[in-house]
Amino acid sequence: MFPQFGATAETLSKASTMVFRIGTDAHLYDDPEDVNIPPLLDSKFDSEKCEALKRLLALIAQGFDVSNFFPQVVKNVASQCLEVKKLVYLYLLHYAEKRPNEALLSINYFQKDLGDPNPLVRAWALRTMAGIRLHLIAPIVLVAVGKCARDPSVYVRKCAANALPKLHDLRLEENTVTIEEIVGILLNDHSPSVVGAAAAAFASVCPNNLPLAGRNFQRLCEILPDVEEWGQIILIGVLLRYVIARHGLVKESVMFSLHHSENCKSENGSLESEMKFPLAEDSNYESELAYMISHCYIEGPDEYLSRLSDMNKDFSEIRWQCVTSVRSNEDVKLLLQCTAPLLWSHNSAVLLAAAGVHWIMASREDVKRIVKPLLFVLRSSIASNYVVLCNIRVFAKAIPSLFAPYFEDFFLCSSDSYHIKALKLDILASIATDSSISQIYKEFQDYITDPDRRIAADTIAAIGICVQRLPQMAHTCLEGLLTLTRQEIFAGEFGSVDGEANVLVQAIMSIKSIIRHDPLCHEKVIIRLVRSLDSIKVPGARAIIIWMVGEYNSLGKLVPKMLTTVLKYLAWCFTSESLETKLQILNTTVKVLVCASGEDTLTFEKVLSYLLELAKCDLNYDVRDRACFLKKLLSSHLDHQAAEAEPGGLHKNRGLSCLLAKSLFAVQTKSALPQPNNHRIYLPGSLSQIVLHAAPGYEPLPKPCSLTIDVGETNESGNLATSDPSVTDDLSVSGSLDEETVSDYSSQLSSTGSNGGHGSDEFGSAGENGKNTSPLIQISDAGNAFQAQNHVSQSGSADFEELMSKRALESWLDEQPGLSNVNTYEPSSRNGSSARISIGDIRGKIKRKSYVLLDPVNGNGLRVDYSFSSEISSISTILVCIEVVLKNCSTEPMSNITLVDEESGHALDSADQTLTPSDSSTPSQDDVPTLASMEEITSLEPDQIMQRIIHVHFHHHLLPLKLALYCNGIRHPVKLWPDIGYFIKAVPMDVDAFINEESHLKGMFEYTRSCTFSDHIGGLNNDKGDSSVVTDKFLEICRCLASKMLSNANIYLVSVDMPIAANLDDASGLCLRFSSEVLSTLKPCLITITVDGKCTEPLNISIKVNCEETVFGLNLLNRVVNFLVEPSHTNLL
Repeated sequence: MFPQFGATAETLSKASTMVFRIGTDAHLYDDPEDVNIPPLLDSKFDSEKCEALKRLLALIAQGFDVSNFFPQVVKNVASQCLEVKKLVYLYLLHYAEKRPNEALLSINYFQKDLGDPNPLVRAWALRTMAGIRLHLIAPIVLVAVGKCARDPSVYVRKCAANALPKLHDLRLEENTVTIEEIVGILLNDHSPSVVGAAAAAFASVCPNNLPLAGRNFQRLCEILPDVEEWGQIILIGVLLRYVIARHGLVKESVMFSLHHSENCKSENGSLESEMKFPLAEDSNYESELAYMISHCYIEGPDEYLSRLSDMNKDFSEIRWQCVTSVRSNEDVKLLLQCTAPLLWSHNSAVLLAAAGVHWIMASREDVKRIVKPLLFVLRSSIASNYVVLCNIRVFAKAIPSLFAPYFEDFFLCSSDSYHIKALKLDILASIATDSSISQIYKEFQDYITDPDRRIAADTIAAIGICVQRLPQMAHTCLEGLLTLTRQEIFAGEFGSVDGEANVLVQAIMSIKSIIRHDPLCHEKVIIRLVRSLDSIKVPGARAIIIWMVGEYNSLGKLVPKMLTTVLKYLAWCFTSESLETKLQILNTTVKVLVCASGEDTLTFEKVLSYLLELAKCDLNYDVRDRACFLKKLLSSHLDHQAAEAEPGGLHKNRGLSCLLAKSLFAVQTKSALPQPNNHRIYLPGSLSQIVLHAAPGYEPLPKPCSLTIDVGETNESGNLATSDPSVTDDLSVSGSLDEETVSDYSSQLSSTGSNGGHGSDEFGSAGENGKNTSPLIQISDAGNAFQAQNHVSQSGSADFEELMSKRALESWLDEQPGLSNVNTYEPSSRNGSSARISIGDIRGKIKRKSYVLLDPVNGNGLRVDYSFSSEISSISTILVCIEVVLKNCSTEPMSNITLVDEESGHALDSADQTLTPSDSSTPSQDDVPTLASMEEITSLEPDQIMQRIIHVHFHHHLLPLKLALYCNGIRHPVKLWPDIGYFIKAVPMDVDAFINEESHLKGMFEYTRSCTFSDHIGGLNNDKGDSSVVTDKFLEICRCLASKMLSNANIYLVSVDMPIAANLDDASGLCLRFSSEVLSTLKPCLITITVDGKCTEPLNISIKVNCEETVFGLNLLNRVVNFLVEPSHTNLL
């Protein structure tokens, strides 16, 4: 081309490519092994760093491994350039799971970026933290998500909602409650985009926690039209499930009517007249199918079909009697009003979700509004035709009258795919009526000539369904079907043409279904089919015709006369038939013989004997087995002489075999319509409805009125008021949820101790005369001690209350008054004054828990238990003292028993160094051994018990320490599980010092959670029977709380504040304070417990931890909650 200019097609193509690459990043993919990347990453210019990071991401997109650049990329996370920071975050998300230790080094920068003024940076940081799916940082991520859930930026709150499913996927069961609470807060958000993301989080995290959605039902319905499309789909499903679980089905709806469509036939009363619905004539099949649909929606197809197979007709488990009215129920009315505009959504998935709500909940008059939107999307969106038609097919089969006037919309188009055509044919066959069948039949005649013979076969099947529904069309359709069987293409060699055989088989099957509807009127049709046997070579078609000969062998006058000739013909060609035809010939001959009478019986017996002899030598084992079975069953028919010579008893047995043969092969009257029991129906718009099996995550509708919580009427804000304390409004919850979190501390010590796997019962038991010992608490003063001793406020209780009301969490943003989310920890306002109680030293009365280190089965008779001690190690302050008890449970002495750490030379993991801050004043952890050498036990006699104190340095408060126990020269590997409650030491202090330290540990160093405490109820109930003992309820609660805390953690009980009120049964306002220090850093760790509730009922306990160590404080808070909710054991000696 243009040789005078020296240009060719190749050079012009390259030139055009270069032009299009100008101004793009396409050049980044040119050199995969660019050696300039490391210098660019270390450059001081942001533009060069961006260039290097883009090259790395381009290499990642091409499949190259560039994880060796991880350290150089991580250090750029502190860059102030937004583009660099974004690229670094993308790189970290890709390689965080491969390089977890290095990724943890950047956690501090992520936390810092969460306080950036730019909402994009905050969102990127949160998304990256959630993408690093490590259990070690799950508590930090959960705190960040909780804080970002209240961020002023909509985009940040949306990212917080998207991060919740990632946290849930870590399978942190202890975090479930906190995550659900955050979901509830986000569902109450005023932004539609946040609500849509929160709905997706709800569906992933807690899809069955319907009360959580019920709190904000009115608000969610009102905001539904403004939510993004994919959020609308999920939110519609959530609201529909809540309404059904809360109120049940609507009695005017199609679902309720379909359920009672069969019951109304046998019941007398007003329901029979109220539940009528315009179905097609002769609609037994539609009625049964509709009945099945209603049950499949509630039970699920698998459960429903399995129940039918078991012949269990007890439907009492489904509470169908729980119904409501669309006219009187405001929730149902609101849901239908808010989903009505979505019927005209451009997104077909939203339309189907809204149509599903109206199909299930709308009244019979209003359900018609789903028809035109579905037909509109069917015409306008080719991509979604198949999905829409799959759902329309279910609607049309259940209620044909809905789509009957619009049958022309389902005529086939030449551009439709085979699957679309097959669905349309099925729908046309379901909605055909007397007025439209003539036009539909004309269309069917054209479809039979379609080049795709699969469409022709499906059309013939549709004709058969139409005839079953409309018997007046039987003669017209039957003539057309018989014409197909006479075409030359089905005879001789042409019977094997690809596709034509299926058409012939389907034509014979349709004729068979028409004959079954009224066999007497179609005797001549059977004769015509039998005469065509010699010309039909398709095995399937021949088998169906032979089946009709046996089924209707006694029909009319002509068929019985031709049986002898037909059976002889079948015996003559038996050896050349296919498997299915051979089996059908045998069955048909037996049917004729069983029903025969007169002179032809002997001929039939000879033919059957001949066929059985041929079948015994057949190459197919199915034919041989069938022949053996029939010969044994019909031995009385095949041997008359032997039967006459037999004794009476044997003759009776042969009579029983004849009776069995008649019950198996005699002509049976069968229903003219197919049974719908094999249909699998799923919720409209679901993926399961398309693939016809339960897709992952599919859940049927909840049982009607299965929501057991006591839900009251909606208040003015649209939230539901409940009587359940666990279902309270998020806006009224005291304490900051963004500081409520749990860690992955699995409480192995407590959970396994109950079942004997890891822990054991406490050593010793409470003394019998425990009541005569000195009381746990001594009341030494009364009055407003809180006001008198508080040196923070010198102006009295008014100044102190003002100070308490101003305590708030520090925002991730700057400390701006308008941006911080104020969460105040205040005493209960109901208690005006309290009494300060002085506490004696009761630590010596507390019994420590013990745990199994080695059981006798694995230790060859040696049992080793351990318990954490409150003593301070004399070797190092970061060591934990553990008392080890060894007992010889065998009959032989043991020697040379010692406990060693075989991995003491291993350095600490970088993750632990990152998560455990060190202070220059504390001893270096590298100089401290993991396990101080234990004094060796030279000999341990049978049943002898010895104690040892070991000093242990746990590398992490969540991970066990792997040790080796040697006994008699045998090594026993053991695991020493840590207890975070003993990673602190008790520090005595007075109330003034406690309050002063607490005031310096506010905001992000304060963590709060709530739980239920019920250990005190047993003590109060035990004293009711003894009238001579009067137990102070407050003191009993204080005793239970203090003993539970002191037996599970090395802490100091500072004070107990008891409320002074007229109601002696109200414990609200009771407050206990505990003080301690972290062993590794010597930083204070304060615990405050506040009680709310009645003394004789389970109490609501609020636990607050103030600690500068974020991760440690969160895990300690979780540990405290765990052992407070555990069942009570005796904790006092």
